[in-house]
Order: sequence, then C-alpha cells, then structure tokens
Amino acid sequence: MRDMIQNACILLTNFQLHSCLPKLMAETLLFSLAESLIGKLANRAVEEASSALGVYGELKQMKATMTLIKGVLLDAEQKMSQSSALSEWLRQIKHVFSDAEDIVDDFECEALRKHVVNTYGSCSRKVRRLFSSSNPLVYRLRMAHQIKDIRERLEKVAADRNLFGLQIIDQDTRVVRVREMTHSHVNPSNVIGREHDKQKIIKLLLHDVHHQSLSVVPIVGMGGLGKTTLAKLVFSDSSIQECFPLKMWVCVSNDFQLRNVLVNILNSAPNPTKEKFKNFDTEQLQNELRNKLQSQKFLLVLDDVWNEDRARWDELKDIIDVGVEGSKILVTTRSHSVAAMMRTKFSNSYLLECLSQEHSFSLFVKSAFEDGEENKHPELLEIGKEIVKKCGGLPLAVRTLGSSLFSRVDKKEWEFIRDNEIWNLRQNEKGILPALKLSYDQLPSYLKPCFASFSLFPEGTNIYGSWVTRMWGALGFLPPPKEHESMVDVGKQFLDELWSRSFLSDYIDFGGDCHFNLHDLVIDLSVYIAKGEFEIIYPRNLNISEFAQHLTLMDNNMPRRALLPTSLRTVYCPNGANTEAFLNTLVTKCKYLRVLNLYSSEFESLPRRIGKLKHLRYLSLSECENLKRLPDSVCKLQNLQTLKLGGCKRLEKLPKGIRNLINLRHLVITTRQADFPEKEIASLTSLESLYICCCDNVESLFEGIQLPNLKILNLSKCGGLKSVSFHAIKNLDVLMISKCGRLELSMGLGSQIPDSRFKLIFLDDLPQLVTLPQWLQGSLNTLHSLRISDSVNLEELPKWLSTMIHLKSLSIENCPKFLSLPDNMHHLQHLRIVGCPELCKRLQPEVGQDWHKISHIKQVTLLNQKKKTNFQKNTVKS
Repeated sequence: MRDMIQNACILLTNFQLHSCLPKLMAETLLFSLAESLIGKLANRAVEEASSALGVYGELKQMKATMTLIKGVLLDAEQKMSQSSALSEWLRQIKHVFSDAEDIVDDFECEALRKHVVNTYGSCSRKVRRLFSSSNPLVYRLRMAHQIKDIRERLEKVAADRNLFGLQIIDQDTRVVRVREMTHSHVNPSNVIGREHDKQKIIKLLLHDVHHQSLSVVPIVGMGGLGKTTLAKLVFSDSSIQECFPLKMWVCVSNDFQLRNVLVNILNSAPNPTKEKFKNFDTEQLQNELRNKLQSQKFLLVLDDVWNEDRARWDELKDIIDVGVEGSKILVTTRSHSVAAMMRTKFSNSYLLECLSQEHSFSLFVKSAFEDGEENKHPELLEIGKEIVKKCGGLPLAVRTLGSSLFSRVDKKEWEFIRDNEIWNLRQNEKGILPALKLSYDQLPSYLKPCFASFSLFPEGTNIYGSWVTRMWGALGFLPPPKEHESMVDVGKQFLDELWSRSFLSDYIDFGGDCHFNLHDLVIDLSVYIAKGEFEIIYPRNLNISEFAQHLTLMDNNMPRRALLPTSLRTVYCPNGANTEAFLNTLVTKCKYLRVLNLYSSEFESLPRRIGKLKHLRYLSLSECENLKRLPDSVCKLQNLQTLKLGGCKRLEKLPKGIRNLINLRHLVITTRQADFPEKEIASLTSLESLYICCCDNVESLFEGIQLPNLKILNLSKCGGLKSVSFHAIKNLDVLMISKCGRLELSMGLGSQIPDSRFKLIFLDDLPQLVTLPQWLQGSLNTLHSLRISDSVNLEELPKWLSTMIHLKSLSIENCPKFLSLPDNMHHLQHLRIVGCPELCKRLQPEVGQDWHKISHIKQVTLLNQKKKTNFQKNTVKS
C-alpha cells in the first residue's frame, strides 16, 4: 500500500513539475539571440552589402522593430509560465528571429565573398569562377522579398506585445562573479561530510570475504547525492592504490551494450601498445580483457549504472571474473534493483544518505562566500540556513545554489531564492532538481544558449573546452572578441563562468585547453531547457521536432529513416555517418548548417555540393580514415572558422585555394603530401590555432613565411619533421610538440627568441630532449605552465627556470632520468611529478633531501610509478 501511495505521489509530482514550468523552454534563449542579431545588423559589412542591394532602409526598420521586441523579452521570460498565449507569442518570435538571422548571415557571406574576389580575383580567373554569384538581379529581388516578409512578421508580433502588459527591461543585470580555478579531478578539501562514508567503502573494498575471486560493492542513492564524487575519493586514496595494481573507471549511464562496455574498460586500463579497440569484434575484446585481468588484482568502477537486465550483467560478469582473489567492482547507481541484481553473495549495498544540516550549511557557505567573508553578513547567513533546509541534504543542490549567490550581498536576491515558488515542486527520480532550475534562472542571458547546447552531449561525456567553445562561436553564441583576444578566449571566459556556478564537474584547466564533465542532472536540465530546439536522436526514437535546429545523431544509418528539418544549424554524428545518401541530403536540404561534425565517417570523398553550404562555420572530418580527397569547392566556404582534418591518414593533399578561407581561425591537418602549402596558410590572417599531426612526409615548416596572428601551434606525430623556423611564430601563446623524434629542438638558435611570449609549453615523447632549449628564456615574463612527459632522456631543468616569476604550474611525467628540481622555485603553485622514482624519493614530505625546495607549493602530486587514473567517459569526438 505504501508503495502505491509513493508511486502516485511521484506521478502527481511529475505532472505538477511539467505543467507549472513552461512546456517549451527554448523561448528563454530569445534575449541573447535578439542581442546578437541587433549587433549583426549594426555590422559595417552588413550595412555595406545591404546598401549595395538597395535594402538598407528595410534592414534599418527591421532593427528598430527588433529593439522594441527585445525590450520586453526579459519580462516575458519571467512571466511565460503564467500564460500559454505568452508562450505561443514567444514561439512566433523565435521563428521569425531565426529566419532573420539567416538573412543577416547571408549578407555577411556576400561581404566575405566579395572580399575574396577583390583580394585574389584580379590575378586569378579560377577564383572569380569559383566565387561567381548567381544572377545579381535575381539575388537582389529574392533578398528584398525575404526581408519584406520578415519585416511584416516582425511588425505583427511587435504589435501583439501590448496584449500581455509587459514591462521594458533593456539590460540583463545578472552577472557572474568568477572565483579562482582549481586543477584537480576531485579535491578532497572541497568535499564536505563524506569522510566517514569514504572510510566505510574503503574497508569494504579491502576486506576479502570468503576468498572470493570477485565481489561487487554498490553505492546506492538518489541523483545529486555525490555518489560519483565519493567513488572518486575512494578511487584516488593511497590505500586503494597500494592494494589494487590495476584500476579502471568506466562511466556506463544508459549504455550497457556488452561490446561498448568492454571497449570502455579496455580504454581505461594501461595500454602500452596504443591499441585501438574500437576495431575489435566482441570475441577479440573479451579475450583481450581476460588476458589483461588474469595477472593482477583489480578494482573496476562502473559509474552510474541503470541496466536492470540480469542477463546482460551476468554476461559481463562472466568475462570479468577471471579468478584473481580479492578483485572488486565498485558500482554507483540510483536504483536499488540494480544494486540487488549486481551485488555478490557476501556483499551488501552501501546506502548513501543525505548530508546533515550542519555539513550542508558548511558546503553552502564555502560555495557562497570567499574564505572568512561570511562573518561580515550575519543576516545573509540566517537566510542561507533556510535555503539549505530546502535543498534536502543534496550536495549538488547546495553547491549550485551557493555558487549562484557567490559574492552577492543584496538581501533581496537571497530572499528571492528562499521564497521562490519552485520549491513547492519536488524532484522525482528523473525530474528536474528545483535548485538547479533556480540556479539556471539566475544565469545572465548570454550564458543560457551555451548551457542549452549541453543537451547535445550524451550522459557521461567528457568534453574538451576547445570543441565546445568553437561550436559556440560557430553558432553565434559568443560576442566578438575584444582587442588582443581570440574567440577561444571569450569561450573560455564563458566556461569559467559556468564552472563558477557549479554547472561543470571535474573542470581541469590545461592552459591551452580544458576539459570537464556534466552531472547527469545538469544534462537533464539542459535537455528540458532546450527541448524542441536541441535534440539527441537515438535509433529507438526517430521523432525529430519540425522546429529542431541542433541535432546529435547517435545512429550512423538513422537519417535514411528520418526526416531532417531544413532549419538545421548543427549536425553532430559522434559515431560517424556512413551513407552517401545522408551526406547528399545534408548538403542539398540543410542549407543553413553552421556546424557539421562527421567524426570517424567512412566516406572516401565529399560531394562537390558541399561548397553550397555558405553558412557553414565548423566542419570536422576528424578520424575519417578512408577520406582520400576533398573537392576544391570546400574553399568556397569563406564563412568557415574551423576545419578539422586530423587523423585523415589517407588524405592525399589539401584542396587548392585554401587561402580563400579568409575567416578560418582553427585548422587541423593530416595529409600525405610533402610539399606543405605553408604560403597559402600564411595568407590566412584570421588563423589563431594550427594543429599539424601525422604528416610524416613533411620535413620542414615555416621557412620564409610569417604567421603573426597564430596563438597556438601543435606539432604531433610528424616522424619526418626535422626543422621549424620559430622566427615565423614568435607570437605564440601555446606550443605543443609531441612524438616528433627527429625535430631539432634548438631550432638553430644560440639564445632566446626576443619578444616571444609563450604561456604554455607542452613537450611529450621527445627522446632528444635532455634539457630545455635556450630560446625558451625569451618568455621570462609570460610562461605560466610547463608540462613535460615521456621524455626518457630528460636529465635536468636549467637554473634560469627559477627566474620565470609567472611560472605557476610544472608537470613532469615518466622521465626516469630526471633527478633534481632547480632551487628557488618560489613562484610555483602547482607541481606534479609522476613516474620519476628517484626524484620522488628526494621530494618526500619532511624526510626527502629536496623537500625544502617544494614545501611552499600549494598543490603537490608525487607518484613513484606512472598510474593511470583517468575516469573513463565518452569523449566528445570533434
């Protein structure tokens, strides 16, 4: 009877939640779109192009009407849950604004096309032919007709705004205050109230019961309790590292297909041969895994398990149980049924409880205030205690709400959170956590589209910042960068802001890039916010909203059975897209695409018609190993900002005319050609980052050219590369060199490169590296991070390194000959030494002979042996 009542309450709660909140949340992203669009209409290139076509007056009037509508959008956003008519009005605005954005972007395309023709057309008949437009008169009439239609629709919805009694709010006053970043997967000092739980689970894992070869310990609890965080604390504990020579971590989520789980387990284990398991069949996978597990006691973490099919679990368990006594599987799950099914005969589930009020309040204060600042605001602390009570002991709820109030001292803002009506709702097992929804509501409007884009990533995805920020830039979610900034810098600021609100987990800043995870409840919220506009399409559910603009397609054959909306802006295929019919449909039907990610597809070539996608700004063909050629029409994509060809090992050469991609900012190249087109690349004045990988036939780079605007250079796996002219790239911020064994690292320079300004240097797997090259001294006042790994002949770091006063982070991994750090490294804040056994002995706390050199450093990691402790997720494949 009690279960029946409980189930009825959950159903009622779910109905209340989804009927009280708006049915379509995508309209809340309108204010940011309006701001972006009005800014574009004021763009000089748009004004010039529209004047040339005689429609400047129409656009000016359109801008004025949009400004009127924008003025009431923030008020409408707050009131939309009270009126279905208001929600419908916002839906109409969304459609007309999207159509208007396509028109404005068309003018930007026209301006870029003319710039290319004017730059290269006078001396190249081919360029004039490549970029020849359709009949100018027809184009002018078509644009004039479309603008007139947009203007009339805008005027109608603008007139309707008076029906709702909306107030004019021109400025979004919500701001984000960013706190200092951290550099750790899970910092124990940031986890409150879980030490007792940690010790209990460690005891369960270290205790061998009845000589079992394999036992399972499930951690069970509702979403937001911190099960994964607790598992990470256990996983990283020194006693666990000593007991289990082999540790593996796999995020399972909804994917319990045997083959996929086996691949992820193997990918999380040490892999000295760099084997790519994705090409193995299931029989090969299970043999490989059993061979790896047979020789040592292991700990396997299966994080976020939902599978309730006993047959699937038994099938996996039979493969894993290889008879090594004392091996353990640690499981995190929300489901008691899953825990009961998976646990072994003598093991019990560990039920994780909510935080106590005392611990919840401590976590809230730590999130909402700088250290010690809370004592200045006793009145806010009293309100905070009431807010904490409403969070029900869920750490995720406490942390996100505390973070949303960080450094805010206005009593009314705290009272607004405490008294909000959303607390009258309750979370069900897969519902929206009210505290997270409140934290989202407090985001400034410019961050909301970025947050909504997280709905494109399946649960358990490990996301790299460079991919997501370039996607945001391609979709127009980022404002234009300021002077001396790049679009990646702007995107990184947005990520920092979202991290400061506790929406991102395991945020690690590498200097040149960062990566993070998303809690599944955060993804649930983003899916709810973006429903109808951003969607993941699985094979079992082919229903695509007619208004969808951004799609992740999980089945590479799915498009043959699904209708693709013509309004699509984003198509992301993490598992590849392997039918030519699909690609032809995309380039023919979806002419407004901005982002096209065809990772690991099987095409040998692309259709020439891809050059028709004039709005395309992001094209990724990474790891398309069958790709042999690109049509020259790719170079008609003058709007393109990102082109990724990394891992295209059969690509014979780059297309002719790559210099025409005048808007290109990020370029990744793998090619077989030896005559590298560096002069054409030097013509790409917007280029900010260049990645050259697996180009074994290239012997020298950048002779006689300049790349003054390049900020990031990555040279990887170029086995034939011997020389690089660093005078061509002295304005770099980030330099990464990996697996280029023939490269002369001194670059022929006897001393430093004057005026260089490196901020991050990463040197990996370079047997020729004995000490740092002299030219690095030129970055005396700028170098922030230095990372060296797998360089077996590295013996020392030069004494002058201690004079680099801005060097905050130093990481040396798997360099066995490296024996000593320089003296006087007083400015260092983060030190990581892994796989350097002799040096680790000398640096042991209190007793090591060189301990005095590092005793002042805030964060120190010392590991004698290189331990693989990555928490295996599905990585965003860009």
